[in-house]
Amino acid sequence: MDDADMRLTEKAWKLGLVKEDRYTLLKKKREAVERIISFARNYSIKAALINDSLEKLGTTPLRHGCKLIDLINRPQITIENIAEHVPAFKRILDEITERKEEIIEAAEILIKYEGYIGRERIIADKLARLESIKIKGKFDYSSIQSLSTEARQKLVRIDPETIAQASRIPGVSPSDINVLLVLSGR
Repeated sequence: MDDADMRLTEKAWKLGLVKEDRYTLLKKKREAVERIISFARNYSIKAALINDSLEKLGTTPLRHGCKLIDLINRPQITIENIAEHVPAFKRILDEITERKEEIIEAAEILIKYEGYIGRERIIADKLARLESIKIKGKFDYSSIQSLSTEARQKLVRIDPETIAQASRIPGVSPSDINVLLVLSGR
């Protein structure tokens, strides 16, 4: 499952393109996914009680306890295979009666890719901030010695509108962008 369902059904509902029953299905799915993730994030696992199971699943035993979500993040562990060894988690999954496989897959993707998604969101936010920093006509790039020679030449020739536009110019490195940020007072 990709997250198109989660991303687009809500928008389609607001535009009047999706019937209420479809929107209700989405809300139920979202609640079930959030319940799984919340349980995994908050449920503590004791090493002594899970280590035999972890070895059977082909992953390193724990030295001390951790949260269930930390185990699910391991490549050898899936929500379904760990649930067989954590009865309280299995009960949470057994409460799901409709679209169970789809819901578990959505929860697992969100758990396993949470760090990656967070890093990408930080990068996107940074780029959005850089779009707001106007630099056109503010600098005599040819006189800024702390820029690389290639960056000076390209910035003089292109004269970008914003820091973000400058960052997309081939040959303008992240350190060149940092120089421009410092000179911009950011």
